[in-house]
Amino acid sequence: MSQDKSYKDSLKATSLFGGVQLYNILIGIIRSKFTALLLGPYGMGITGLYTSATGLINAISGLGIGSSAVKNIAEANASGDQERIVKVISVFRKLVWITGLLGAVFCLVLAPWLSQLSFGNKDYTVGFMILSCTLLFKQLTTGQNTLMQGLHKYAYMAKANVIGSTIGLFITVPLYYIWGKTAIVPVLVIAELTSMILAYFFSKKLEIKSAPVSANELKSEGTNMVVMGIMISLGSLLSLAASYLIRIFISNTGGLDDVGLYNAGFAIVNTYVGMVFTAMGTDYYPRLSEVNHDEKAFGNLINNQIEIALFIIAPIIVAFIVFIRPVVVLLYSDKFISIEGMVYWAILGIFFKATSWAIAFSYLAKGDSKAFFYNETLSVIYVTVLNVLFYKYWGLTGIGLSFLIGYVIYAIQVWLICGRRYHITLRSSVFKIYLSQLPIAIICLLLVKFTSPIVYYSVSTLLLLTSLAVSFVGLDKRIGLKEIIRRRINLNSATLL
Repeated sequence: MSQDKSYKDSLKATSLFGGVQLYNILIGIIRSKFTALLLGPYGMGITGLYTSATGLINAISGLGIGSSAVKNIAEANASGDQERIVKVISVFRKLVWITGLLGAVFCLVLAPWLSQLSFGNKDYTVGFMILSCTLLFKQLTTGQNTLMQGLHKYAYMAKANVIGSTIGLFITVPLYYIWGKTAIVPVLVIAELTSMILAYFFSKKLEIKSAPVSANELKSEGTNMVVMGIMISLGSLLSLAASYLIRIFISNTGGLDDVGLYNAGFAIVNTYVGMVFTAMGTDYYPRLSEVNHDEKAFGNLINNQIEIALFIIAPIIVAFIVFIRPVVVLLYSDKFISIEGMVYWAILGIFFKATSWAIAFSYLAKGDSKAFFYNETLSVIYVTVLNVLFYKYWGLTGIGLSFLIGYVIYAIQVWLICGRRYHITLRSSVFKIYLSQLPIAIICLLLVKFTSPIVYYSVSTLLLLTSLAVSFVGLDKRIGLKEIIRRRINLNSATLL
């Protein structure tokens, strides 16, 4: 695959899912705004603990097969062997049902314990019992999305996401308006059920044949998925457990209001700013899996993905740093202004997430389950320690600093480990992008902290335009962005005529 085509493939997938993510974000802004106004930080704290607890159960029972199977399905699809494709998918579907039912049973049985651990009492036991069905819905949704992702049917995934977000908005707001906090559990159930129905509807369009699967075939074909999946699951479990414990620590130290503020802050960082990674990862992981035996193509694809990610994410980071206060008020309300310090430090860490994220996919694409597990375990340990210490001494702003420092360490970690194991070398062009974009973000952050609003808005706006210009020139050099835009404009003009 040529360098130019690799860059264009990365940007094409990002454009498709970036548009979907942007739409989802606009819907999410409206939903979050109403949720914040109708529930407040306390209600968002309850939601956060519910979702963290059920997410933890899902990480245990799901065995990580949704992530591991993408590699198997992508490799089977690349082989062109239809019999092989059908067999892999049939085994995967059976595993999805087994793990989904397992999760639902776990949540149902452990409901009293989850309530006690999460909230310090058993008042929320019934809520967790009702939410047990969402574990099955979520796993079935994951199964269908994994099929579409592994087979490169991204348009169907995009449609399911768009429709799901729209339906979710029209369900969430009225229920919260009418019943307030008592609607939290029904909203979570309806959201997962809707996602599952849509995922099944669009996956049916793939017209994938089914094949009977014997116990021996399930064992022989599914072992690879499960072993890799368990390692992924354990890594995810550690991360979710750490996130869950941090929320409990914050709840016990600062109260449920701080948990709600913490959730709101990281919704901005991981959802609104991190949408680029969600958009890119959908296509990047299957493509990386398909070339995992070609060392040169493997390394080139990783470098190309880092460059595209940095060019796209840099202006977004700068924009959020400059306009964080009005953004918080717009997304939530003035009750959430206290997350400002947390967010702009955490957003700066996204620079380093861009590199570590692209490189860390190497573990999954190579099927290197043990290395993946040890890598994630190490990072969870030091990030958790940093979160606890920084929150204890600097509150929510300390959590933002912890996120930044954690990702700097993590980026260095995966660069050194994957470079040694898979002979990945970062091109000088990657470091040049950092040298051109990172200082702009740092200067904007200093202006926000140490100058008056008139000064930092005026100067930082110029710096934002500079960041956009640097990214535009970089993308144009790699994929001919000006020519693509020119052709698109001419095509739209001809269509109108």
